[in-house]
Amino acid sequence: MFIIPISPPLQTELSQALQQLSEKARAATEFIHTLKTLSEEVHGNCREVEGVIVAQVDALVEALQARRVDLINWVRRQRDAKVHSLRDQVQEYTHTLQSTTATIHFCIEALKESDPASFMEAQEILEERVNAMSRDWDQSMVSEPRVPPHFNLTLDDKTLLTAIQQLTFIQLKPPGTPSMIPEECSAENNSVTIAWAPHHTSCVTGYTLEIDDGAGGAFREVYSGEQTVCTIDGLHFNSIYRARVRAFNSTGNSPFCEPLCLQTAEVAWFTYESSHPDVTISATGFTVSCDSYEHRVVLGSVGFSRGAHYWEYTLERYDGNADIAFGLGRIDICKEMILGKCGGSWSMYIDSERSWLMHGGEHFNRTAGGVRAGDTVGLLLSLPEKTLSFFVNGELQGYVSLAGVTGVLYPAVSLNRSVVLNLQTGLHPPQALVETPVAAKT
Repeated sequence: MFIIPISPPLQTELSQALQQLSEKARAATEFIHTLKTLSEEVHGNCREVEGVIVAQVDALVEALQARRVDLINWVRRQRDAKVHSLRDQVQEYTHTLQSTTATIHFCIEALKESDPASFMEAQEILEERVNAMSRDWDQSMVSEPRVPPHFNLTLDDKTLLTAIQQLTFIQLKPPGTPSMIPEECSAENNSVTIAWAPHHTSCVTGYTLEIDDGAGGAFREVYSGEQTVCTIDGLHFNSIYRARVRAFNSTGNSPFCEPLCLQTAEVAWFTYESSHPDVTISATGFTVSCDSYEHRVVLGSVGFSRGAHYWEYTLERYDGNADIAFGLGRIDICKEMILGKCGGSWSMYIDSERSWLMHGGEHFNRTAGGVRAGDTVGLLLSLPEKTLSFFVNGELQGYVSLAGVTGVLYPAVSLNRSVVLNLQTGLHPPQALVETPVAAKT
């Protein structure tokens, strides 16, 4: 008899297979134990739900009984009112009947009077009294009860019975916390787009999205609805915003998810915007011209309320005679007068020889030096310093104070015929221009 030895490689393979099988058996044992534990948990949870159902149904029964008392009391008040009305009618009719009976007896006695002279003397008065009483009888003694004895009331229980028959379960708990989808979230210019996903086992009615102020302040609600993506415009530039979202259903709200941080653009990109028929804007939104001899105001597509911003205009065409005003304006300023004439705009008006600052229709700080075709006009807005500075070919031409000014301000320019301007945005302020001078005028 020969014994064939088992080679070491085969032993190793068998040992590995047994080891894997042992691990599966151990995992199965742990899972079976978990299932047994879950069975006990099911019984406990069932008792908890049963207790809640009993308490809720008892509350419904108690409310129904209270309503029954209210309805019965209302019917009894109607009963008392009917009885009181019938009692008053009986008393009135009894009084009238007694008066009528007394009159009848008196008249019968009068008819028995043997003295014709005495009867003739009372006859006219008695006839008048009997006729008046007969008329009163016809008017007041109606042979019908003032109130009917029956109650025209039918309890409307169909809606309640239907509701009881449709009484069922809703989700016992609020939804789980939704999660942000960072790869689908983005920031562009002064807008952010935020996307999230619901908790995979939750029943969700909608979501509430909140962001802070871009400076680590309190959160505020910016969206509430069913969508799972939201774009928020009009934010501050060069700011880090924290966003968080939670889900809700009819039973309550989930916790907020961990905040996601998104940073808006460091510098502003914007284009011209105008719907005026006299204004022509290129397809790119960076070149503007005007076909009118009157002033026409064009605003930028983005407004500013915080930070420092710099942008430039290049005079592509200028004959030296037209009027140009560069500056800022509120969204609702008049678009058919020179920029700076109304109270909601601030500007530098410049021609080929000199410039003025203008606000609220007032000219001030006349400065020598104008512009010609090919020149560049730069504007530096420093909202921390509350100043707006104007530069021509890199040289300071003037500055205006914005002290006390709040709200959103839009880049603006007013122009008329014979002017073509090119806008350049997304610029960092040149280092030489960063030092903003003290404002000359509010």
